Amino acid sequence: MQRAAALVRRGCSPRTSGPWGRSQSSAAAEASAVLKVRPERSPRERILTLESMNPQVKAVEYAVRGPIVLKAGEIELELQRGIKKPFTEVIRANIGDAQAMGQQPITFLRQVMALCTYPNLLNSPSFPEDAKKRARRILQACGGNSLGSYSASQGVNCIREDVAAYITRRDGGVPADPDNIYLTTGASDGISTILKILVSGGGKSRTGVMIPIPQYPLYSAVISELDAIQVNYYLDEENCWALNVNELRRAVREAKDHCDPKVLCIINPGNPTGQVQSRKCIEDVIHFAWEEKLFLLADEVYQDNVYSPDCRFHSFKKVLYEMGPEYSSNVELASFHSTSKGYMGECGYRGGYMEVINLHPEIKGQLVKLLSVRLCPPVSGQAAMDIVVNPPVPGEESFEQFSREKESVLGNLAKKAKLTEDLFNQVPGIHCNPLQGAMYAFPRIFIPAKAVEAAQAHKMAPDMFYCMKLLEETGICVVPGSGFGQREGTYHFRMTILPPVEKLKTVLQKVKDFHIKFLEKYA
Repeated sequence: MQRAAALVRRGCSPRTSGPWGRSQSSAAAEASAVLKVRPERSPRERILTLESMNPQVKAVEYAVRGPIVLKAGEIELELQRGIKKPFTEVIRANIGDAQAMGQQPITFLRQVMALCTYPNLLNSPSFPEDAKKRARRILQACGGNSLGSYSASQGVNCIREDVAAYITRRDGGVPADPDNIYLTTGASDGISTILKILVSGGGKSRTGVMIPIPQYPLYSAVISELDAIQVNYYLDEENCWALNVNELRRAVREAKDHCDPKVLCIINPGNPTGQVQSRKCIEDVIHFAWEEKLFLLADEVYQDNVYSPDCRFHSFKKVLYEMGPEYSSNVELASFHSTSKGYMGECGYRGGYMEVINLHPEIKGQLVKLLSVRLCPPVSGQAAMDIVVNPPVPGEESFEQFSREKESVLGNLAKKAKLTEDLFNQVPGIHCNPLQGAMYAFPRIFIPAKAVEAAQAHKMAPDMFYCMKLLEETGICVVPGSGFGQREGTYHFRMTILPPVEKLKTVLQKVKDFHIKFLEKYA
């Protein structure tokens, strides 16, 4: 058909001869006849449509990068095109991306990464010897002495050894076995991998996964993707988002009517709520998991982010071992950590690990098999994780600078946590619990009935409507609480505390001004 159409186009000069001695006008006539016999077909239907795609993928939602963030991107493009707004920039306070918010990388970490990435720098006098020592150790464990080679599916052996040594130091001598360490593409990869292996059954025997509400939306997204059953347990907002074991018991009791509760997920310190669990609370949770035969997932990526002087991070692994062999030999536990949070803020490297204990030996083989399908986590991310767990020590050349930078980051975060809490609590219609840890505020906001009606008219959740208006009028991008889950009739949003202090003060003032106007408009 395309050849026939081409003949028609070439047939505009009847006096010239074609390549076979016929005039082009006769060729054009012939082509037209062909086209009439073979009309254009309508486009074939796509194989992959919204109706035919995997329904579990369609059910996945991830609020942290949801509609509000897409809208923020559109506004940024409009600003670039010169379209006037009541603001000059979009402030993305929706995600815990420290370096995107201006936090400077830790020098030692970047020095070791530079040496690993370009080993010729090992001869440079510009790099300290303790950084070179770590880079050489990592490279010697890599195939061809290069970060560009694959590693073992479980991760580079010497890095897993360093992770195990770090856990042992952190937990006051509680032993960690490198064979129980699995390096991952950020903590998210480990969480989704372990959930894949845990979910099974059908009908009332389908695996139920208990998650806190509010929760980090990764959990609900993976549960949807795996077609597992989400079992909500509510944190106690009136008691600084505490975890109450009686609430766990209620959730399990009600869930047993329609699924098989098998997994209990804990986020400590909390995201988005920022609470830090007490040792007593962790003991109660472990006893509950032992009692109900639940597999524990402990998301501990914010373990370095504890700001309240009354709080301290306790790892589930340490508390489990200190509760004695009846628990430490029987409760199955997977714990997760990452390069993305803490004082490092190295989100882009996608480094992480999980430690899995008391796993059945045959299941261990299945887990390694599942990990081998994706070959290995990024080796650069593994190297970054190694520097986090194997930092400079007293007596080494880089120790003082490293300690200074680490303390500066964590000290600034503590100040910003208190600043955010105090300023929010000065705004009528906003209440913010103490930010004990992590890197977010999750304030409760009062939304008037008229605003709820306006949201319904726009087919939006009330807090989505609020956050969208906040974005459109101030350029501040936050995530509505409905994306994390909340008790019926309450409204929140999550905002990171990562911006530099002066910019954070500006953000908080803009939120205050907006909220007061919002209340007046919809009073």
